Amino acid sequence: MSTPPISRYPVPQLADLPEDIRTRILEVQEKSGFVPNVFLALAHRPAEWRAFFAYHDALMEKDSGLSKAEREMIVVATSNANGCQYCVMAHGAILRIRAKDTRVADQVAINYRKADITARQKAMLDFAMKVALDSGTISDADFVTLHGHGFNDEDIWDIGAVAAFFGLSNRMANMTAMRPNDEFYLMGRLPRQK
Repeated sequence: MSTPPISRYPVPQLADLPEDIRTRILEVQEKSGFVPNVFLALAHRPAEWRAFFAYHDALMEKDSGLSKAEREMIVVATSNANGCQYCVMAHGAILRIRAKDTRVADQVAINYRKADITARQKAMLDFAMKVALDSGTISDADFVTLHGHGFNDEDIWDIGAVAAFFGLSNRMANMTAMRPNDEFYLMGRLPRQK
């Protein structure tokens, strides 16, 4: 059986990409040992690629009241609710690594309410799911609930922004039929090969 394409849109060759995008992709490849398909599939439109990854990095790589693992939990839970196989697999792998827990990503994807996570994290995911699926019903009561779990208004912004951004990512991945890399399935489950 042949390997299916990584996108239903044309995927540019690395050598044909603008220098800044090629450099970033090679940095990711050096760090992870492979190129996640999202970097190649979205390079179909370089200007949009730059905007997407700039916002991604602004949300996912900064210091904030949310840990990097908690941000990945948001991505995994909301991506599953949006039916995005690519993001569940890719960010599930990152969550396993950042949380140093081989089970957490599967638990959060399937039913975060029964996952082995804190009550604070469940409240965070309740709000993230509301942003992802029913944002028109968000009210001050949601903020009161989150404040009760120790989140401040900036943390709440981060929860909402991550859920909203990955709503875009989920829809692009689904629209393009983006295929998860095979490497994601074992990442964080087995010791990394040197």
